[in-house]
Amino acid sequence: MRLAVLIVILSFSSVTGWSQRFADQIPGIKRYTTDEVIDPVAGIKMYNKLTPSIGGDSVRYNNAGYNLQGWQEDYYMNGKLLHKGFYVDGQIKVFKNYFESGQIERSIVVSDPARCSVDIYYPSGTVRTQILYYSGNAQNEYSFFPNGTKASVLEKDKDAQYIYRSSKYYEDGSPSKEISLIDKKTKKYSDKEYYENGKVKVEGYSLYDPSSKDYQKEGEWVYYNEKGQAVKKEKYKNGKLQ
Repeated sequence: MRLAVLIVILSFSSVTGWSQRFADQIPGIKRYTTDEVIDPVAGIKMYNKLTPSIGGDSVRYNNAGYNLQGWQEDYYMNGKLLHKGFYVDGQIKVFKNYFESGQIERSIVVSDPARCSVDIYYPSGTVRTQILYYSGNAQNEYSFFPNGTKASVLEKDKDAQYIYRSSKYYEDGSPSKEISLIDKKTKKYSDKEYYENGKVKVEGYSLYDPSSKDYQKEGEWVYYNEKGQAVKKEKYKNGKLQ
């Protein structure tokens, strides 16, 4: 008889548990406002510092003061899910963040101990940014306009010390600026900018300076008008106009 009563109680608890939001079942749980968690430019970035695979080095603690372990969920003031992540010793291994609407804001996927990817979304659900990390460094980054067209491409070496390729685009998909590595030994780049009509605006070469971590103009640079006609030429050495 006691066993039958226990089964009924467990069954009832299971049903009612599914009918209520998990957040409503925990008294005193901290909840967040939209203004607290969403940066107008970077989105929900507050958990990045807890994620070692993307360079984070901070630790989160539980209510008893110990490093947080296992699955953790955070919520908005209205009880909607904000964040779900799996923690090991206070740091996140995988997670998903959500807008208050329920639309996913970003997710992280760990391919292996050295590699992971982060997908960030607009509130509409279209992809905003895709970032590939290697050993905690952002190696490749691809961003998109709200209409889905490519906005920029940034590809670096595995240690994220210098660029292989950097491209920016107008919203119609045509190129705005392109920097491409053409000599790996000397770190020499082809460097071009474009008008919206597709004509080259300026072109020349750049050299990467490891000491300043900057890209400096080198050699002859040619400037064009919107008809594609050369209107000016300049010469540079170590980034300085000669």
